[in-house]
Amino acid sequence: MPSIARALVVASALLLLHAAFSAYEHLSTLKALGRTATSLPTSISLEALGALVLFLPAIALATQPLEDVTYRGEMAKRSPDDADACAGFMRLSARGKALFGDR
Repeated sequence: MPSIARALVVASALLLLHAAFSAYEHLSTLKALGRTATSLPTSISLEALGALVLFLPAIALATQPLEDVTYRGEMAKRSPDDADACAGFMRLSARGKALFGDR
């Protein structure tokens, strides 16, 4: 993981933890005062949303490039001899007369 991506992931995690702590503190203050909680303050919601917006590009920078999983990509790595050696590519019906004779 590149260092900039790691720093962004850590920063977004800390921002999200701070938003969670702020939400807990806000709700516990309301409970202590005997008020009902209707919704969170906008600043806490924006802080959590900012953590998400920061986390998404950070995790995209941290991932490795995708591998080609198509048949064409797999055959580009193999030689024709490897492909012919696989059981899926054998046709026993073409060699049947040579192996088993006329039956």
